[in-house]
Amino acid sequence: MLFNSYIFIFVFLPLTLGGYYGLHRLGSPVLAKIELILMSFWFYGYFNPSYLWIMCSSILVNYVLSQLLQKQWETSGKKLQMLKNGLLCVGLFFNLGLIFYFKYYDFFVENLNKVFSADFQLRHVVLPLGISFFTFQQISYMVDSWRGETKEYNFVDYALFVTFFPQLIAGPIVLHNEILPQFEDKKNWKLQWDNLAHGAYIFAAGLVKKVVIADTLSRAVTWGYGHLGQDLTSAEAIITMLAYTFQIYFDFSGYCDMATGLGYLFNIHIPMNFNSPYKATSVVDFWKRWHLTLTRFLRTYVYFPLGGSRKGEVKTYLNILAVFLVSGLWHGANWTFIFWGFLHGIGNALTRMFRKQWGHLHTVIQWGITFLFVNLTWIFFRADSISQAVSFIRRIFGFQSFGVRDGLLNTFGLKELKFIYCHIPILNRLIASVHGFDMLILLTASLVLCLAFKNNQEMELKPDTKKAVFTVLCLIWGIFSLSGVSEFLYFNF
Repeated sequence: MLFNSYIFIFVFLPLTLGGYYGLHRLGSPVLAKIELILMSFWFYGYFNPSYLWIMCSSILVNYVLSQLLQKQWETSGKKLQMLKNGLLCVGLFFNLGLIFYFKYYDFFVENLNKVFSADFQLRHVVLPLGISFFTFQQISYMVDSWRGETKEYNFVDYALFVTFFPQLIAGPIVLHNEILPQFEDKKNWKLQWDNLAHGAYIFAAGLVKKVVIADTLSRAVTWGYGHLGQDLTSAEAIITMLAYTFQIYFDFSGYCDMATGLGYLFNIHIPMNFNSPYKATSVVDFWKRWHLTLTRFLRTYVYFPLGGSRKGEVKTYLNILAVFLVSGLWHGANWTFIFWGFLHGIGNALTRMFRKQWGHLHTVIQWGITFLFVNLTWIFFRADSISQAVSFIRRIFGFQSFGVRDGLLNTFGLKELKFIYCHIPILNRLIASVHGFDMLILLTASLVLCLAFKNNQEMELKPDTKKAVFTVLCLIWGIFSLSGVSEFLYFNF
């Protein structure tokens, strides 16, 4: 099920909220948790119920192994450590094997066939939604259990930790000690109007980001990549590049806002996962702002175990590169994602290597170089192949033509803007005199929103009349824009 759908907004969410708080009001906190788990199952299995057995099996296996890791065994010393290490290896093999089979098997076999001229059959396995997210979340819990850093939660609590629907399909990747204590806090069992108002405000803003801005920009991106083999001009390539840069920003930002807002509706504070990444003044800074919980996971469970920065400068850079290669591979089974991760790893290492020289540059220059780097690397992220990405970049820097066809410009049209134009004669005349007015407005507005405004998650919690009006207007605008159901980009990862 999608946050940006009628069934979610008008059926699923009211039923889930009503049942959850109603059961708490009746003095049944355990039943309230079970209700939330069952509704999360409905949310997850809405498009494909067969996904449920995969997630349920994963939850059961991981819970049993984690319980065994937490158990006080009679043996001690080296034997105990060997036992726990063995259980951890079984758990890691199970989780990584699950991801490999559903996400990477065909990619692995396809490349194996190319290298060895073999003819192994592809399975064409359908990728279960959110498998990378809920698997990484459970890996973190299992490793923490192995380290002795977890409480002994019952199965209901553990299942709720994994399945809580606002963060189930596309993150953030939360830790057990961030979520479960909040469900145990009795003051969170009652409906809190401040949280309800703040959650609705953030959710509404995220809805508009997704269905109005990101989905409009997606039309331009689809047109641009679809015309790459049909004499795409340099100007069209640049516009398409910028459109995707802002599409993925508002798509992911919109999702994060909606997930955070939904958490507030249940009095649950979900950790920040998005912090104005296009304000970054270096590649290192970018990754302190983009997908924060994935960065945290990779730092804690990959970078530090590899040695982090404790084993010399060269080893540090190799560890950084390894982390970003894992990040690229995590995003998808394609060499484009791996190369995207490699480029960010190189960019991160170079920024650290030349930090003194970088620090002498003016902030505006730092931002400009970083923003250009992020734009160009997104091309590999979006492209179907590395050769397509290279061809796209050649179009940008080929400077062959700066003409822009109406087909691309028309994709930026918003019916809301047209309504405004019709009632303001000056704008009508301006539009007639400026070719591509809608495109200029949308791209400029996107840049301003990225750079000049705070995150919605940074706004004050206290509700007021302005926020109430903003919330209502955004909900109305967003709901009337739900003409077609559009998945979030990160649902594919």
